[in-house]
Amino acid sequence: MAGSATDGDLPVSLYVALGRLVRALRQEAPSSDVGPGGLSVLVTLDGQGPQRVGALADAVAVTAPSMTRIVNALEAEGLVVREADAEDGRAQLVAMTPAGRALLTSGRAVKVAALRRRLAELPPEELARLEAALPALELLGGAHLVTP
Repeated sequence: MAGSATDGDLPVSLYVALGRLVRALRQEAPSSDVGPGGLSVLVTLDGQGPQRVGALADAVAVTAPSMTRIVNALEAEGLVVREADAEDGRAQLVAMTPAGRALLTSGRAVKVAALRRRLAELPPEELARLEAALPALELLGGAHLVTP
């Protein structure tokens, strides 16, 4: 198969393929004023709950000043709020608002629907190959798989 990982470097081929897929799915999502950094913050808050700005910066791999700007923009849009940290009254946690959750949920629904359409167009053998690759992709993404 032309352009396959067997023709070259697997990491490069995987990076390019995943990048194409992510871009294609982003193009089908509703337009939003929230950029990729803001969406990463919402995804992090959705998965891990309220966080300090420094922890969010580490999770999203940006500097603390950059994260402060991202959080300020999300807060201005009503997508996150800052609340006192119950463990340390001097600190603040950033938490997602219902509007932030709705934005994240609607964007995911559109992307999942687009992905379903694309998967339905694949031949059964390619679909089976993708399904077989899911555990490896999860591990590459940092998941810790539990074996029965």
